[in-house]
Amino acid sequence: MLTEGQVLDALKDVIDPDLNKSIVETDGIREMKIKDSNVSVKIALARTGTPEQMQLQQQIVNAVKGAGAESVGLRFEQLSDEEVKKHGGADTQSQPGGDSLLSEGTKTTFIAVTSGKGGVGKSTVSVNLATTLARLGKKVGIIDADIYGFSVPDMMGIEERPKVVGERIHPVERFGVKVISMGFFVEDNAPVIWRGPMLGKMLNNFFSEVEWGELDYLILDLPPGTGDVALDIHTMLPHSKEIIVTTPHATAAFVAARAGAMAIKTHHEILGVVENMSYFESKLTGEREYVFGQGGGERLSEELKTEVLGQIPLGQPEIDEKDFAPSVYGKEHPIGQIYSQIAERIIEKDQK
Repeated sequence: MLTEGQVLDALKDVIDPDLNKSIVETDGIREMKIKDSNVSVKIALARTGTPEQMQLQQQIVNAVKGAGAESVGLRFEQLSDEEVKKHGGADTQSQPGGDSLLSEGTKTTFIAVTSGKGGVGKSTVSVNLATTLARLGKKVGIIDADIYGFSVPDMMGIEERPKVVGERIHPVERFGVKVISMGFFVEDNAPVIWRGPMLGKMLNNFFSEVEWGELDYLILDLPPGTGDVALDIHTMLPHSKEIIVTTPHATAAFVAARAGAMAIKTHHEILGVVENMSYFESKLTGEREYVFGQGGGERLSEELKTEVLGQIPLGQPEIDEKDFAPSVYGKEHPIGQIYSQIAERIIEKDQK
């Protein structure tokens, strides 16, 4: 039976990089729960949301598993200013390194993909828009900003994780797209239980501490609805453009209008509406069935005074076991061709 003493002993060699002291010595172990061989630990550091923290997470997980734990859940918070000073630290503010995509004069076009509710295929649209723009010769990155429902790495068939070089995070590249996701920094698909301010800081670091290089487009897969994370993104990006994803169903279009209203209130340009799951087309007869009804995308575009960029039918990409990516449509696939038309329209609107 694993004990708290054994876990503390395993963590004595884990050093807070800003204080050069063990997280046990700094009283950084705030809470610990052990059930069977499952350990949950809350840890306080001098700085959070940094590349060093991401390296530290893996070190902590390895140490606790080495002591006999089967799974490890982590939560983080910052030490108070008084505690940092007590242990010889100075500034608790995270200092972004290098050039930030948020710096004035950036030439990158930000495109936020959002929806009013979950389950409408927003992440599928984000992934295929990113890969299609890359296929058209554009330099593209994608941030999986759906912090609680991250899915982009799995959709793109990504198994590796970003590398940390110095104080910079180097994104994973797949299909010509540079990818960053909260999923890369969570152990064993554990739930994310960070609070709003911590999430905002993490998102900011996705912009400021990642080595993106030169990008034409940065796609942001936002959480559904109009919660804290979506609001943080709207505040961070004064010049973002937006795509609203809905299904033809009247309710989906109704709630998607709220996401569009947030974009308008924050002075973001709505590029258009993508209606997903528009219909099912039989391969045998070519006959279309409108499984979720009709007209939701058109009504939403009229309400938001924009256009329907495309209607995506229900479908499945061709699965290549050697180059596995369960949600990416190829160039020749009928749905892939629809995404090509959407991407070309976006480029055309962006150049006006």
